[in-house]
Amino acid sequence: MSHLQNFLLETLLGSKHVDSAALIKLQDSFMCISSPGFNVMPSDIFKLVNGFAKNPLQTRREGLYFKEKDYVCVRADDYSLYAKNVNSGVIVVKTHMYLVVSTYIKGMYPGVCVEATEKLGDYLRKKRS
Repeated sequence: MSHLQNFLLETLLGSKHVDSAALIKLQDSFMCISSPGFNVMPSDIFKLVNGFAKNPLQTRREGLYFKEKDYVCVRADDYSLYAKNVNSGVIVVKTHMYLVVSTYIKGMYPGVCVEATEKLGDYLRKKRS
């Protein structure tokens, strides 16, 4: 397991309020690392990358379709997308090189998932990653 994957797992899954996580390289829309069992299809990666490429207001109005579920977008700006449905949610934070993707499920605190994901995004931005 790579240092970056260990870091991702400790930082996000270690919070106990992140169900799964991945790091997607923006340059080639490729998933570099992910938590065990978290497979993000290329079409879903495209939707996440495209969510930042569109006008954030448009993304917020349209919502997000991710991993065969419709999500209501509750935040969309140049650096963050937060979306939820009845029992789960997805948090996406953009850095210079990556999208940090985290999900949470029923019984987890969305705010803790957001905080852990944003902190990792801030760390990567400072490292110029």
